[in-house]
Amino acid sequence: MKHRHIGRHAGRHFGRHLGWRARGAATALGLALAWGAALAQGNPAAVGATSAASAASAASAAALGSAARALPAERFFLPLAIGSARLSPSGRQLAFTRAVGDDAVQLQVMDLAGDEPPRRVAGYRDADITHVVWASDDRLLYSVVDLRSGSGLDQRVGHGLFSVRADGRDTQMLIRRQAGPVSSLADVRRARALSPDHRLLWVPAVQPEAGRTQVVVGSVERGDEGLYTWVPQWLDVRSGHTTDMDLGGAPKAVLRWWFDRRGTPRAAVTEARGLRTLHWRGPGDAAWQALVTAPALRMPFEPVAVADDGTLYVRHAAGPVGEEVLSRLDVARGQPATPPLLQFPGFDVRAQVLTDLHSGEVIGVRGEAERERTQWFAPAAQQLQQAIDALLPDRVNRVDCRRCTDDDAIALVTSHSDRDPGQLYAYHGATRQLQRLGAVHPDLDPATMARVQLRRIRARDGLSLPVWLTVPAGAVPGQPLPAVVLAHGGPWLRGSHWRWEPMAQFLASRGWLVISPEFRGSAGYGDAHLRAGFRQWGLAMQDDLADALRWAQHQGLAGERACIAGGSYGGYAALMGLVRAPGLYHCAAAWSAVTDPMLLLQSPWWLADDGIEAVRRHRLPEMIGDPDQDADRLADATPWRQVHRMRAPVLLVHGGMDRRVPPLHADRLRDALTAAGRPPEWVYYGDEGHAFRRLDHRVDFAQRLEAFLRRHLDGAAP
Repeated sequence: MKHRHIGRHAGRHFGRHLGWRARGAATALGLALAWGAALAQGNPAAVGATSAASAASAASAAALGSAARALPAERFFLPLAIGSARLSPSGRQLAFTRAVGDDAVQLQVMDLAGDEPPRRVAGYRDADITHVVWASDDRLLYSVVDLRSGSGLDQRVGHGLFSVRADGRDTQMLIRRQAGPVSSLADVRRARALSPDHRLLWVPAVQPEAGRTQVVVGSVERGDEGLYTWVPQWLDVRSGHTTDMDLGGAPKAVLRWWFDRRGTPRAAVTEARGLRTLHWRGPGDAAWQALVTAPALRMPFEPVAVADDGTLYVRHAAGPVGEEVLSRLDVARGQPATPPLLQFPGFDVRAQVLTDLHSGEVIGVRGEAERERTQWFAPAAQQLQQAIDALLPDRVNRVDCRRCTDDDAIALVTSHSDRDPGQLYAYHGATRQLQRLGAVHPDLDPATMARVQLRRIRARDGLSLPVWLTVPAGAVPGQPLPAVVLAHGGPWLRGSHWRWEPMAQFLASRGWLVISPEFRGSAGYGDAHLRAGFRQWGLAMQDDLADALRWAQHQGLAGERACIAGGSYGGYAALMGLVRAPGLYHCAAAWSAVTDPMLLLQSPWWLADDGIEAVRRHRLPEMIGDPDQDADRLADATPWRQVHRMRAPVLLVHGGMDRRVPPLHADRLRDALTAAGRPPEWVYYGDEGHAFRRLDHRVDFAQRLEAFLRRHLDGAAP
């Protein structure tokens, strides 16, 4: 079978999204709560549960609610029944993607004021529609991807960009997916379609010319040291015509642009030799000016949004442990204004600026602490939020409104909890009533799903360590459960959130406590927490995972039987768990796993990965280690060189077209374990990339993972 056959590589750009500050350094090494009660303090070095407690935990797991456990794996990994949902500019219509049975994901539109069922406006036999946005009140933009084929295919075929009227007529291909014909997409007019090296950059809320509907697209160029830069231009979504944009003498080789509501470029970032520069041209300015230049990992602030009045909103580290806050930038001083507009102690805000679609007024800001929160500046909008929260208590209710401050406000409400993937509602201000539109994942009963909690513990060196627990439904307090330590990818990402997440919920549905530590080096919890993980691969980052498990065992939450699992960097951490803490874990499952950090730092010419030279030269040595000065330490932190210390069983899964972490990583570890007389359970998907995209592969992987964990956590046959 192709799942087990040995193969080679193909792929995509490693490190392309490595942020310009360390907290944005989501290098693509990864695959990627009830309200936090009092911070839990524990002794992570305490001795784990006894054998008797371990037996009790297995019995407790077997007795957990059968409703969720009986759900087949595919229920957790199916495409969402309702995906991307967008309210039209007038608020009269709702566009959303919808998975209908086994068919490809369609684009549908419904009139919120009428009783007619939603109408299908676009759909294809061989492509799923994603990323929907309104270009105007009567025209939509969307992109497509084939969720039925492996992500390796999508590395050769882009997402494209399409335009269609809200009634389903006049479909236009604006950006091609590939150079040749695309089966059932071939009947779409494509004479003026742009090449696949373009992408949508911005949709102006105010059109620059009456009677036209234009958006900003960019053509990609690979610049110095492999960095991807974008050249913006106007694209008419009705005709497909493009025109040059007046950039006002903007700098060359821009990595990212920020535009105002009219599509005027206001801020831009460039990079040269590891130094990044933020450029700015405000309303009335004749020329661009450089606001700040700094090393890519130490930029003092990063743009979030530009208001019509020329206000630049930025995020920057300002809390006690360097938490990211949101502020206005005092351009004249080159400093963020005080006090911040949004600040969550202990969390980076991950801010979004909310603007009234018609007036352009900034009416609120949105961010995330343990869960998402919205702070409205306009009293009427705050009252609207409070009314909706009262109707949908104990949930996160994201409000996207039109005429937000008027009595006849209309809002799309996306409501979720830790146990519910989401429900969609329309709120009608005139009647103060909610209109239920549908469930994001109707195949799941939230009552049978696991609870998600955030705890704060102390690592062995005293560092405050956020730890997420996904607790199976029916778990009995005082009865420890077999546990899975789930290490997130990245590693410079925030791993978990107070929401329904498929892998954690799937594992919890099988009766296992899921422990998801935000080990040092994770983003989202302040700059100090992030930087504490620099050059700590296989060291303190690894200890944090073990400390979280020992804490859960000491608290009587986790039993003695535990395994560690993860993808990409999480797979690396799972493997190093067997090296660093022998005897603590009964097994390790690693998918798309890094097994040789040196390959990331010094990609040889014959290795086909998607690395960017600027990332290797100016970021990774500081974040992982210097390949020359730290060679001995990195060798000790290389899983395939440490197989003599791995005694527990290993499940190893990889995609043959993974260029972010090429299959050589898996090959080396598999061969080393086999030579040591402990071959891993080996699963290989020849046409998959770094993230397993095909539904049949996702389900097959979940079933194999469950069988593997059952053997070593529950002692049961697969």
